[in-house]
Amino acid sequence: MISLGSTSAQHSSNVFDAARIGDIATLRALAAADPDTLNSHDHKGFTPLILAIYNDQQEASEYLLSQQVKTNAQDNAGNTALMGATFKGYASLAKLLIQSGASVNIRNYNGATALTFAATFGREEIAQILLNNGAELNVKDAYGNTPLAYAKSQGNESMVALLQNQP
Repeated sequence: MISLGSTSAQHSSNVFDAARIGDIATLRALAAADPDTLNSHDHKGFTPLILAIYNDQQEASEYLLSQQVKTNAQDNAGNTALMGATFKGYASLAKLLIQSGASVNIRNYNGATALTFAATFGREEIAQILLNNGAELNVKDAYGNTPLAYAKSQGNESMVALLQNQP
């Protein structure tokens, strides 16, 4: 277990470490001392949820979501936990986030959505999950590209077929 320390700066640092490594006992202790710590942001704008998701910490992610943390919080680049799960290819975490209220159509500061990430990185299972949950197919990012354009530029024919065969 990570030492809790006594200053708010130590608490702030520890909540991110705990989320990153899935230390639920520390997350619980920190939440008991200050519930707002679970929605805090580090210097890059990462929240404990974003870090837990990005590091594939299923149980820590479930715990954080059970504490009603902000599912749509954005880091300093505008990325969300759902975008992180999509980038990393964690379909079960993407489903968990969506079931917990994460929006599939939030844009980062370059205008990309989670579907843009799915198309760019060939995450077909997640792309289907996103589409099944209302992801906008023709959204353009800051460069004027749609998810389909990224799938084509990556030469991912199965992703192109998936995106082209949407109603």
